[in-house]
Amino acid sequence: MFQGVINGVSAIAIPLLILAIVGHGWYKKVKVYEVFTEGAKEGFTVAVRIIPFLVAILVAIGSFRSSGALDLITGLLAPLTSWIGMPGEVIPMALMRPLSGSGAIGIVSELINTYGPDSIPARMAAIMEGSTETTFYILAVYFGSVGVKITRHALPAALTADLAGIIAAVVVTQMVFG
Repeated sequence: MFQGVINGVSAIAIPLLILAIVGHGWYKKVKVYEVFTEGAKEGFTVAVRIIPFLVAILVAIGSFRSSGALDLITGLLAPLTSWIGMPGEVIPMALMRPLSGSGAIGIVSELINTYGPDSIPARMAAIMEGSTETTFYILAVYFGSVGVKITRHALPAALTADLAGIIAAVVVTQMVFG
């Protein structure tokens, strides 16, 4: 019964939201179509402006992975992370997630295929995926798109939040599944 209600609400939620937005715009006498197309045009301009920043971050990530630096850092950190309850297999996920969402998803997929979806490494990596962010990607793309050159406290704050997410993933995984 409950599942049927959820499926029904899910099926109509997006169309109702779109209808509500258009209806509200019509009520406020906003030319919804013209405003929408103007926003789409701005979005395209922003997308073109951020391409150099995307290319730079993707090249850096590719170089980091293919150079062997990720494996070297993983080997150095494994004794420390095992002491706090993080298996060495999960270290690449913790290191890659602030750099690349797709790289992190690849690592999670690899852990699931290697150890199984109910394993501690796979569960911990999945929790990390949900509790951390692609910090360097976000800073490069969004700050670059609006021309911010001095990030000031944004990077330390974001990396601190990522570290908190990684620690929380380790603690939650050990408490719930360990």
